[in-house]
Amino acid sequence: MKRNESNATGNIFHIIHGSFVDGYGLRTTVFLKGCPLRCKWCCNPEGQSSQPEIKLTAEKCNGCGRCVDRCDQKAITIKNDGGGVGISIDRELCSQCGNCIDACYTGALEMFGQHMTVDDVFNEIKKDEQFYRNSGGGATIGGGEPTMQSLFTLQMIRKCKENHIHIAIDTCGYTTTDTGFEVLAEADLLLFDLKGMDTVNHTRNTGVPNEIIHQNLSEMNDMGKPIIVRIPVIPGLTDSKENLSCTAEMLSGLRSVERVDLMAFHNYGGIKYRQLEMPNELASLKPPGRKKMEEIRTLFESKGLPVQIGG
Repeated sequence: MKRNESNATGNIFHIIHGSFVDGYGLRTTVFLKGCPLRCKWCCNPEGQSSQPEIKLTAEKCNGCGRCVDRCDQKAITIKNDGGGVGISIDRELCSQCGNCIDACYTGALEMFGQHMTVDDVFNEIKKDEQFYRNSGGGATIGGGEPTMQSLFTLQMIRKCKENHIHIAIDTCGYTTTDTGFEVLAEADLLLFDLKGMDTVNHTRNTGVPNEIIHQNLSEMNDMGKPIIVRIPVIPGLTDSKENLSCTAEMLSGLRSVERVDLMAFHNYGGIKYRQLEMPNELASLKPPGRKKMEEIRTLFESKGLPVQIGG
């Protein structure tokens, strides 16, 4: 790739400065929109679609109707459901033009996602450079799924490497394209999600089978790519002893796995489901207790795997 061709545009929905949970040291984490999975427990539903999306914070809406008048698609209607006056957005009709946001003076309407170039994002990353040097940190590209915007992500990796900034990719591992595979291969570190060993259950829980994910993990291991495996612990879905034992057994045979992170289910993303007016299937699910998480830690440690609870 020629250096003068390295300013692709990506769709970014969040940038976090000062993260300690997305790899080693202090990191700047960039979240890209678009994901091939639809995990029932997804805590970043705004990262699923590859397109910008209107965010509606109902508590800020006073039902003034200005957005209704500005919507050329007639996708917004005033509603009064007994809980106060507000609006509803027909997501099928909405073109994400943003006219309603311009009309909204209360801040009830905003956009999830904005287009930024590689240089734009790198300038944000570079702001924290001195903290990377002191902590052994760097940048992390997550999502969504970074390989869904593979050209942008690959250029981002190379930009960071040219400037001696450590770059990690937080991935679900599901990519079938050559450029997507290059993203995984060129990163300094992979945060690699494993969401189940049985392909039937994996498909039921995430919308896709797991064979490609496991194949890509195996190939990254064969390349000697440093890997932190992240395992979501979702009560009733991924936390069975059979699933976790099979996962631990497989990982114990991979020499590139530096650590296993056990990621306990939480409901922090619930507000974003409401803002997108999306159904949240696990809204009432309770997180696993500390005792359960420690039991799982012991299981993985018994296979000789370093384990951390949380990122």
